[in-house]
Amino acid sequence: MRVLLLGSSGFIGRHTAERLRALPGVRLLIGGRRPDADVTLDLTADVERLTDALYAAAPDAVVNCVGLVAGSAVRLTDVNARGPAALCEALGEAAPAARLVHLGSAAEYGPTEPGTPVTEHVPTRPQGPYGATKLAGTVAITASRLDAVVLRVFNPVGPGASAESLPGRLARELLRAGPGGPVQVGDLSAYRDFVDVRDVAEAVALAVRTSAQPPPVLNIGSGRPTPARVLAAQLADIAGYMGPIEESAPGSGRSAAVSWSCADITAARDALGWEPRRSLADSLTDHWRALAPVLR
Repeated sequence: MRVLLLGSSGFIGRHTAERLRALPGVRLLIGGRRPDADVTLDLTADVERLTDALYAAAPDAVVNCVGLVAGSAVRLTDVNARGPAALCEALGEAAPAARLVHLGSAAEYGPTEPGTPVTEHVPTRPQGPYGATKLAGTVAITASRLDAVVLRVFNPVGPGASAESLPGRLARELLRAGPGGPVQVGDLSAYRDFVDVRDVAEAVALAVRTSAQPPPVLNIGSGRPTPARVLAAQLADIAGYMGPIEESAPGSGRSAAVSWSCADITAARDALGWEPRRSLADSLTDHWRALAPVLR
């Protein structure tokens, strides 16, 4: 089975590549602009060039982990909205039978009802360019006639977490401050659904390999709402930090309008047989151990 992975250098992409390489009977092809890519392609290039690259790759499945979380509205649109649309058009021409697994985002939902885990069927109300462009990419994929599924990922955490995420920002602040602090972060009153990146990679592997046609969109989260303050306290404890955590820094513009977020993961469990296996404590411990030696 030839599986083409796009976005292998990103946080989720790196773990997905590792998981896909471990699958028996799978030949993993890395696609991208890097000189060492197996397949040279760019989702923001013209569709004809992308189609030619897909003809040459002849994939049985394509996994799209490409995504931009920050930048101008034009750039976000180019990568998160136009990119998936171009990929669908090119796949429809070059490899129409290939399974497409695309990573979406919980930001596509926008604000949801506090206390109620969100299903894939609630109305989407993204609050900014990031969520809106990710939703546009999802719509392009679900409107295509391809064998495709969007895995709508909530808040991934684990080794290699992005500096734009709360665990990434906080870990760097803890390293900067030393054992006594102080540490400055944004408002920590929100509730989030944190899911280990390796569990996300497992969901991708299951979506690639399942013989059944999965639903068009599947939530991938832990299914548990966690106060951001609890995550901060756990990571501080893992780091051995004894000082204060001050909520005085600017928060994330991508999530400021969403006070509560939690996934209903019933559909992913039913369609893929998928369950998150790692605890938040395990994710944060592995994140800290991976990050601390590098930054020290």
